[in-house]
This record gives sequence, C-alpha cells and structure tokens, in this order.
Amino acid sequence: MAVLVGIVVLGLAWFATGFRVVQQYERGVVFRLGRVRGRVRQPGPALLIPLVDRMRKVNVQVITMPVPAQEGITRDNVSVRVDAVVYFRVVDPVLATVDVQNYSFAMSQVAQTSLRSIIGKSELDDLLSGRENLHRGLELMLESPAVGWGVHIDRVEIKDVALPDSMKRSMARQAEADRERRARIITADGEFQAAAKLSQAAAMMDDTPSAMQLRLLQTVVEVAAEKNSTLVLPFPVELLRFFEGATPRGARAAARPGAEAEPGTPAGPEPAPELAAPAVPVLPPPRPEHAPRAD
Repeated sequence: MAVLVGIVVLGLAWFATGFRVVQQYERGVVFRLGRVRGRVRQPGPALLIPLVDRMRKVNVQVITMPVPAQEGITRDNVSVRVDAVVYFRVVDPVLATVDVQNYSFAMSQVAQTSLRSIIGKSELDDLLSGRENLHRGLELMLESPAVGWGVHIDRVEIKDVALPDSMKRSMARQAEADRERRARIITADGEFQAAAKLSQAAAMMDDTPSAMQLRLLQTVVEVAAEKNSTLVLPFPVELLRFFEGATPRGARAAARPGAEAEPGTPAGPEPAPELAAPAVPVLPPPRPEHAPRAD
C-alpha cells in the first residue's frame, strides 16, 4: 500500500512538473535536450517531459515600439529631429527564438538606423507633407531583416518632426507672404469684376437715358429713408449739357476770347484798354572803386 501511494505521489509530481498552459496570445517553443521540437505548442494545456523538455513562450501580439528621436540633415541641408513608431508582431516563433537573441532590441536598432537613413534621403517638404511615401520606404527597409527573424512589420509611422526655431520663423514668414499674395490677388480680382459690371451698367444707362433718372430717384429714396435733415441731391451732368445746348450761340462765342460775333448779334461791352507799363530808366552799371581810370 505504501508503495502504491508513493507511485501515485510521484506520478502527480511528474504531472505537475511537466504540465504547462499556453495562453491564447502566446505560442510555445519546446526544447528537448537543447534541440527545438518541430511542432510549436498552440494555446491550451501542454504536457512536457520533466527534466528533459523546456518550453519558451513567445508573445504573438502586435508590439508597439517607439523609435527614439533621431537627429539628421535632410537632402536640402536642414537639421531636423524625427521620431517614429513601429508596429510589428512575431509570425514564426521558432525563428524569433533561435535565429535572434532579442528580436525586440534588434528591431529597435534597425528602426533607428533606417530612420536616420530615410532622413538623409528626403527633403524637408517630404517630411512635413509627403509622409505616406516615407512610411512605405521605412516599412520596406525594416521588412528585409525582419523576415529572417520571423517578424512581420504591420505599420511604420513618423510621429513628429522637430525643426529649429530659425526655420520655424522662416516658414512663418513664407506662409504670411503667401497669404498676403493670395489676398491681393483676390482683392484685385474683385475690383476687376466690379469694374466690368460697372462698365456694363454704364453702357446700359447710356443707351437708356431714363435709367439714369430712375437710378437718381432710387438714390434719393435711399437717402431720405434715414430721416436726415439734409438731403444731398446728385445733379446729373446730362442736365448741364442740356442747359449748355440751350444757350445762344452768340453768348458762347462772346465768352470765348478772340472770337468774332456773328452779324446781327449785339456786341458786348468792349474790353478795357490795357495800361502801358511805365518807362523805367536804364542806369549804367556801377564802376568798381579801384578800377583804373582811362586817360
């Protein structure tokens, strides 16, 4: 009986020592006497041989790894500081365990090197506005070594681009100048359109004289609506021309200097005779005091 109990106790101890549980987000790589077993243990219970088998669990979740900020000089000679983030996961637990000592550290170093390389190949405008192409370029640069380590790159993104203060001020002045240029263009375009419409309106009023009178009455109504004590009434130039055309031709001819009146037209008052300028005696020029006398 004691022997049976001892066997049962040893069996339970052996079972407890070799029993493992693999989580859903993990995969188990089993080493038997230092050699990797071909089959990777899937999530669930796993039974190992005590003192013979050793299992290493590998996380297959997506790992978010921030890349430290890297300083570099762009292709157009601008000093920048760029940081990024890499999303990757393990797809082959055996390669990630056997072929590389620490795949997370290895991915971090490769990401930093690739980021510095991409900074030197790009221009400042690409880092600020054309990041999609840079993301794809970084992903391709990281994918090459990651495949041999059993790692799949899901996504690579540039988080921030830090510029020097002098460059920020220069970009602010450039943006301000561009906005001012666009504002002037818009203002000039508005004036051009307004002038074109006013020209069309003037042509229509010129063809229809009554339109000018209607516009005058409308202006009077608009001014009188404010209940002002003073009413400013515009006087059209056409009315002055009407009065000018109604005046006698003789009066207009007499008003012009040097014009002769027509026969039958009463002569106007004769112009006053011009006064002759008084004669001014001409004196000889003064002789210098020390000038030699002529004998």
